[in-house]
Amino acid sequence: MMLLLLLLLSIGLIIYSTVYLKLHPFLALLLVAIFYGIASGMSFDVLVQSINEGFGITLGKIGIVIALGVIIGAFLEQTGGAYALAEKVMKITGKKNVSVGMALLGWIVSIPVFADSAFIVLTPLNKALTKKAGLSLSVTAIALAMGMLASHSLVPPTPGPIATAGILNADLGFVILGGTIISLLALIPILIFVKWYATRIYIDPNPDFDSSEVLRKTREAPSAFKSSLPIVLPILLIITSSFNNYLGWVTEGFYHNLISLLGTPVIALLIGLGFALLLPKKLEQHMISEQGWIGKALQSAAIILMITGAGGVFGTVLQHSGLADVLGQNLASANLGIWLPFIIAAALKTAQGSSTVAMITTASIVAPLMVQLGIDTEISKALAVLAIGAGACVVSHANDSYFWVVTQLSGMDISKGYRLHTLGSAVLGTSAFILILLAHAMLV
Repeated sequence: MMLLLLLLLSIGLIIYSTVYLKLHPFLALLLVAIFYGIASGMSFDVLVQSINEGFGITLGKIGIVIALGVIIGAFLEQTGGAYALAEKVMKITGKKNVSVGMALLGWIVSIPVFADSAFIVLTPLNKALTKKAGLSLSVTAIALAMGMLASHSLVPPTPGPIATAGILNADLGFVILGGTIISLLALIPILIFVKWYATRIYIDPNPDFDSSEVLRKTREAPSAFKSSLPIVLPILLIITSSFNNYLGWVTEGFYHNLISLLGTPVIALLIGLGFALLLPKKLEQHMISEQGWIGKALQSAAIILMITGAGGVFGTVLQHSGLADVLGQNLASANLGIWLPFIIAAALKTAQGSSTVAMITTASIVAPLMVQLGIDTEISKALAVLAIGAGACVVSHANDSYFWVVTQLSGMDISKGYRLHTLGSAVLGTSAFILILLAHAMLV
């Protein structure tokens, strides 16, 4: 109970210090993480280790990806390539359906690609579409982010769901089929949420450019096909590598190694950057200089990197404090049936930030209790995997690196982040679990 109260107090301190004291989120997260570690009785050695690991491991996973993605975004924006793509997509979706298109696009891309990386790559396109449609970025950014979170948590071959299915010995075919249907249906409440709630919070998708600048860049922009290559090629390379590992198309030898290498997010985005450098009619020195497009892009990336790394510190300190173990053990003692996997996953996700960690930890806790919980058929096992995935959506907040990627790239302060992204993840996870309960009542 003390650890849970400390968590709630820590979240309150983060909100208070950033919203009311105007403290930079990097310092707020770092200082609150240190406070939580000391207050929870963590030894100084473990606390320092948690700070170093949390920052290093988080940025080690997505740091370079963030930097490369921001540079690609800068070239798409400065050359007008993002606007060329926007015009093309707008012809297909229409102004009224931009949020639907972004939710579905995010859902597709995030099946094989980590949501953090996918959101970074698609943000320039999302901003351009939003600007063209005259919408608030709060609407389309949350639609995109929740579309990604839905498939990231519910549809294999994303690492979390596929590992959970393996631990619970669930039929992967049932999990993929059920996860696809439930995650797509769960996006319907999200689209209602962004239409009736998120639209009330206006965020300018591109406050630095006026309409005349947009028109000029549209006229001078490269073709939509050429502009799509820096985005599409990295995604295709990562998807190809993921599905090759999952389906075993090429299992060994030179081509297996080549597919794995090209599908590594850093390498794939470097290739995307190469095509981004081809977007200007003529690549000039000032574009790639320290004071040019790349230099300014890296300056903006540095802020995102520091905040994301500090979020990783907070999450790692929570993990090492033993909070996840305490919650898991206490909840596991109650006989709650299909509710138990969802509740444990939701508690762990909220406590430590990582959806994948929450899913794998919950599966390990639930696995020995399957018979007692009445989860002993193939369909019930698959639904248990999906219940864990739904719980792993609830909720994404300050200790989740994805929260900071979405909010910082979308121009949200922490208050708007909680009102939009955090509340949106609660809507998504709850909606998915309600659908799982309905399926459980009909099929089990």
